[in-house]
Amino acid sequence: MERAVRHAAALLHASRCPVFTFDTDIHGTRAAIALAERVGASYDHADGAGLARETALLTDKGGMFVAPGEVRRRADLIAIVGELPEAHREFVAELAETVPDLIAINARQFFLVGGGGRGLTLGNGRKATRLSCGKAGLGGTIAALRAQCAGRQVSTPVSNFSRFQAALATARFPVFLFFGQSADGLALEMLQGLLADINRKSRASALHLPASEGGWGSTLASTWMTGFPLRTSFARGFPEFDPWRFDVARQLAAGEADFHLWISDGVKKPSANSGDTKVVVLAKTSQPVAGAEVTFAIGKAGVDHDAVVYSARTGTLNSVTADAASELPSAASILRSIAEHIPAGAELPC
Repeated sequence: MERAVRHAAALLHASRCPVFTFDTDIHGTRAAIALAERVGASYDHADGAGLARETALLTDKGGMFVAPGEVRRRADLIAIVGELPEAHREFVAELAETVPDLIAINARQFFLVGGGGRGLTLGNGRKATRLSCGKAGLGGTIAALRAQCAGRQVSTPVSNFSRFQAALATARFPVFLFFGQSADGLALEMLQGLLADINRKSRASALHLPASEGGWGSTLASTWMTGFPLRTSFARGFPEFDPWRFDVARQLAAGEADFHLWISDGVKKPSANSGDTKVVVLAKTSQPVAGAEVTFAIGKAGVDHDAVVYSARTGTLNSVTADAASELPSAASILRSIAEHIPAGAELPC
């Protein structure tokens, strides 16, 4: 292990344009960002493209958001915007089977906006009223819904709009649930415009359900450590955020990087090595990864070792006890060991 750590540190120290890709827990993310700062690397998530779209809604436009706990206790009207992944359907079923205890109603009202939601089970035999706009996609449906709520004419009216309008008029805490990767940035921006319109006379909020809980946790960790989300670089000695320049997948494809550190305790594996890029891999594996100069076998966060992870059900970080503790090291411990072998005050890459 010591020899592998020294070799990885030597490769990293010799690099002129290192890039990091990770999919790990909060401790692993913090260790990776600290190492990136030491060597002047840029970093991204393994699902960087999807996370960048979700992050852009907050960094570019902002919005009105609410915590999951508030939705459970207060929401009397829930509009599900687009398709929800399987990972979040249990939460929706839980909402359908309970009633808000801070508002005196007997049941929540559910709506599905757009063509998504096929096969969505609400629980207790509940069905959601679909709001669709002919053959229009999700963005077009949200735009038509916003226009009709504002009293404007549309070429194709939204189905069941009168029912939605009546429910919205009596609702005390309406919430729009959206999955960041179910729509493009313009559709999500239109959704926030609809919320802004509603809030001029009453109230409405949105609940963001991230595509990757681990990825969103890493986004939050990066933000509190550097002031910026993922796709940040320390190449010039200070953190710079640019979702295009520091898209690690793009940097590798363009031949800009000469060293790639891949960190993932899941099933994802790095893409094939290209050119002279040196690759060091930290993965949950029992075999060396093809094309890697060094492969470190690490444990899975929350399974092989205790971890801190982001939970979409609580909207915050949770401490997770290992399900089947093993002797496999964590990503954070390997990264800290590599950092210890990087000379202090090492010259930054160009």
